[in-house]
Amino acid sequence: MNKLKMWAARAAIVAGIAASFTAPATAQTVYQVPALSDYSGPFAAIMPMLGSGRDGVVAWWNAEHGAKLGVKLELKTYDTRYDTAQTASLWPGVLATKPVIGLSLGGPDTAALQQRLPTDKVPMILGSAATGFQWRPNQWVMATRPTFVHEVTGFLEWFQKNKAGGTRPVKVAMFTTEASPTFADMGKGVIAYTKANPKVATLVEMVYIEPQPADVTLQLRRVLNAGAELILVPTNIQQAVAVKRAMQALGKNVPIAYSIQNSPAMLQKLLGSMAAMDGDYEVHAGVIATEEDTESKKFYDMLVSKYGLKAPWHSITTIGISQTLVMVRVVEAAAKKHGGSKLTGEMLYKTLIENTFPATDFYGFTGGGDIDFSVEAPFPTKEPRVNIGQVVGGKLTTVAKGVPVPKLAKW
Repeated sequence: MNKLKMWAARAAIVAGIAASFTAPATAQTVYQVPALSDYSGPFAAIMPMLGSGRDGVVAWWNAEHGAKLGVKLELKTYDTRYDTAQTASLWPGVLATKPVIGLSLGGPDTAALQQRLPTDKVPMILGSAATGFQWRPNQWVMATRPTFVHEVTGFLEWFQKNKAGGTRPVKVAMFTTEASPTFADMGKGVIAYTKANPKVATLVEMVYIEPQPADVTLQLRRVLNAGAELILVPTNIQQAVAVKRAMQALGKNVPIAYSIQNSPAMLQKLLGSMAAMDGDYEVHAGVIATEEDTESKKFYDMLVSKYGLKAPWHSITTIGISQTLVMVRVVEAAAKKHGGSKLTGEMLYKTLIENTFPATDFYGFTGGGDIDFSVEAPFPTKEPRVNIGQVVGGKLTTVAKGVPVPKLAKW
């Protein structure tokens, strides 16, 4: 009888141990995250890179953080075709999934949703830079980068100090278009900055051209003859290519500065090679996707080796990684405070507004600065920073990290 009791006790212990291995450690609450995308519109060719960056971060966070918090995030892709009307038509279906946070793509979906999100109680994270007309209170589309104008002026101050000696204003010209609200806003902001800071930069001309210009040789010759020593083209790929080809046709090598969406990595095939842009710059509050052994590159490599990220190391891939890192850190902070099963959109919005997320949480993908939002501004304002890359010897290199962005008045 005693042996029988001992056997029964041991069997119970073994069964308990086995159950501990088979039972889930933490019950998980699943939240669908709408990922607004463009797989059939103007950015269909590059969307797979951005989308894969998003997927890799979510897979990593679910495994290494979400599982411990009882949270699982599931990305659900919505193809908006980068179209405002299409986004608006899809949104009721998105809301039916009861999202608590989402990923925005750009201007069209921001325009479609920004004014209704406070009512719908769904914050969205945007990986692009913000614009001046977004700089209003009570906005729910939050950009991980400051405005394009903040980025450009941060670069101008760095260039004036490091390349123009810091004792005189740098003569600059900028190419943009009035056909796009975002690009027109860039021009307006840079004009306002140069007027307010004549010791830093003199604007030779704000050159307004078509979104897809055939040739800008005459316009470029005009500004170069006027003494421009730096050309800004932070707009689209087509304008960047046109300005570069005009520079080649004129036999000049005045440096051109691009942004992340028309970076040298985006332009090299169209221009023949990276070497065609020797001396040119890439400027933004994101990662300069060089082959240097950086913290960002190591994080990307980890996502590739362990979490199925298939996109190349590219500026566009980093946009998807960056915005999703901000999104998961917000979810993480809210889950730690309120519990993983109780998340709401309003709770996540308050988490965004009430917290400063340290730069160390983002492995260099936020330009080196903390992420902070406020009711007054839907982008980081406390200490936004930019990274600066330059093509040297046919290779993209990082020439400055974490460059402070100036405080700007609204334009």
